[in-house]
Amino acid sequence: MVKRRKQKRWLVLLLLLFFAGWGSYKQLRSWLVQPETVLVLGGAEEREHYAAKLAKQEPDVNVVVSSGSPEWYAKKIFEQEGIERDRVYLDYRAQDTVTNFTTLVDDLKAQEIDSVYLVTSENHMTRARVIGEIVFGSRGITLKPIAVPTEFPDESWQKSVRDGARSLLWLTTGRTGSSFRDHLPRRFHSSEVPELEHRAEQLGH
Repeated sequence: MVKRRKQKRWLVLLLLLFFAGWGSYKQLRSWLVQPETVLVLGGAEEREHYAAKLAKQEPDVNVVVSSGSPEWYAKKIFEQEGIERDRVYLDYRAQDTVTNFTTLVDDLKAQEIDSVYLVTSENHMTRARVIGEIVFGSRGITLKPIAVPTEFPDESWQKSVRDGARSLLWLTTGRTGSSFRDHLPRRFHSSEVPELEHRAEQLGH
């Protein structure tokens, strides 16, 4: 009995060391590898403004906006910062945060992109990183997170767990389980709706 307990303790210790080492490796890689693209997650126009300023500072980096502002308005944001149109790709396939990543990961990999700046709101970053590490990590793409300040409160951990599970489902089946959200308690639902309403007010729609 004592021997089994010791074996379990060693197993737990080895697992902890493995995950700690993997986390350190991922962190080190994100520092060393220069991002080649800015990935902006739609949901608040402040993210696109921030990305436009970042693109101005990084002239060799292109921008991908996933389901952000309407096309005419998004183009205006980047034009105001002097960003050439051929540096900005607007993609509207995503329906939520999980599909922000799953709809683009293979496109980016096909372009041999190995590292991206991940731009989203501060309160949304934890969930976005959980998803991104699973989905993009499966293709060897490193994330360098850049959080945009927001007045909205942090999201609940349940949403990160939910979308982490959906990301693992995508890895194994190719499906994101988007309809699964409708059967979950309200606390598991996305908090991005207030931000979308806020954006609509600013756009005058």
